[in-house]
Amino acid sequence: MADRPTPQHESRLLIDGKLVDGEAGTFDVINPATEKVIGVVADASHSDVQRGIDAARRAFDETSWSTDREFRKQCLGQLQQALEDEQEELREELIAEVGCPRMVTHGPQLDLPLADGLRHPIELIDSFPWEQDLGDAMVSLTGLKTARKVWHDPAGVVGAIVPWNYPFEVTIHKLGQALATGNTVVLKAAPDTPFNATRIGRLVAERTDIPPGVLNVVTGSDHLLGEELTLSDKVDLISFTGSTAVGKRIMEKGAATMKRLFLELGGKSAAIILDDADLATASMLAFGVCMHAGQGCATPTRMLLPRSRYDEGVEMVKGIFSTVVPGDPQADDTLCGPVISARQRDRIVGYIRTGIEEGANLVIGGTDAPAGLDTGFYVTPSLFVDVDNSMTIAREEIFGPVLVVIPYEDDDDAVRIANDSPYGLAGFVLSQSLERSQAVGRRLRAGTIGLNGGAAIGADVPFGGYKDSGVGRQNGSAGFAQYLELKSVAWPAD
Repeated sequence: MADRPTPQHESRLLIDGKLVDGEAGTFDVINPATEKVIGVVADASHSDVQRGIDAARRAFDETSWSTDREFRKQCLGQLQQALEDEQEELREELIAEVGCPRMVTHGPQLDLPLADGLRHPIELIDSFPWEQDLGDAMVSLTGLKTARKVWHDPAGVVGAIVPWNYPFEVTIHKLGQALATGNTVVLKAAPDTPFNATRIGRLVAERTDIPPGVLNVVTGSDHLLGEELTLSDKVDLISFTGSTAVGKRIMEKGAATMKRLFLELGGKSAAIILDDADLATASMLAFGVCMHAGQGCATPTRMLLPRSRYDEGVEMVKGIFSTVVPGDPQADDTLCGPVISARQRDRIVGYIRTGIEEGANLVIGGTDAPAGLDTGFYVTPSLFVDVDNSMTIAREEIFGPVLVVIPYEDDDDAVRIANDSPYGLAGFVLSQSLERSQAVGRRLRAGTIGLNGGAAIGADVPFGGYKDSGVGRQNGSAGFAQYLELKSVAWPAD
């Protein structure tokens, strides 16, 4: 513990290449494990956001950032090195402001996205087909033999709005793709977790050659700050990760200026355990619902067990859940830490009460705080069995350590239940047969499918969902392309 670095939090905004204070003063940042203030951060005004938008617009329109691919590679490489140099300080910062367990920072919270969140887009700068040749053709309209090509241009100014659950992971993937494709960005951090974003702002200002205005970072206590990005006619694309309710508001408000949108929203993902699965292995998925206190959009929060093996499966899942002990996120062996805030804790507890009231069978957990954890925003991991898919706890995204177990009759019934959801972000299928799990997986209406323990994750893998889970994809060549516009061009062929 003594050898762990103490992070120096950056409190200032980054606007037009300068680190500046917020016009609205500062606001406190709370450690969700201790409920103590860990620092203050700049509180941006709506005017601050507008200055960031103006700077991004000017940088896109008047600098070579959008056209100089080699320069973009150089600058993003500098940012990669700067982040690696402060990786351990960033780790401690994330544990403190997010409340994420230390073990999770060695995976999806920090180390995995840091490894490839910028590197993959940098590589795509060279390999992406920026220009596509459609070949010559005789065009009857003109009577000319015509050369035809498709060019890819950056979309323009991107408003990037990130959540609090995996803030660095989401931010670095948004920035990697948006900046590598030649866009300029206004990054709006979540009020609960601003320090990882302001750190990036400082590193961009002090350690890279990224021109002023290409990246602007704003933080604020006002949850409607992001609406400045949505409403501005100077912003061309909104890249948002967060709740479905806010995503729908962005879609509605952005219609006035015909905003292009990438929306990665909520989920209520189903894990289908087929009747030939190894139940001992399959039940391990229950750990995923407790990791980072269930604050993950693709978490398998609905487990579907075959009625023929239901009692056996439930006993194994109960055994797994009973081993999860919430604790200090600083500890190396903690899997389930606190949730982000008192408001979120109360929301989750409300869902647990609703589950009980609607007749689901609560076999582990409940509404009381975990034993010995009177301080911090902790929720007791809760397991409901004998759940009907029409119940509130089976349909709405709880975003906490709550698992519902639903029985099904056969494969067709399992697919029906899994797809009977307003969401379609992720799905999981476990079987002894890869062919069988693939057959079921093809029928699921979800954007990311894990079969037999596989995980479709990485900067080169498109991530996003169907239905209320969003529009578009993050990562991979598909995510890269969504930050680009298509321009079809033609001229008389020789």
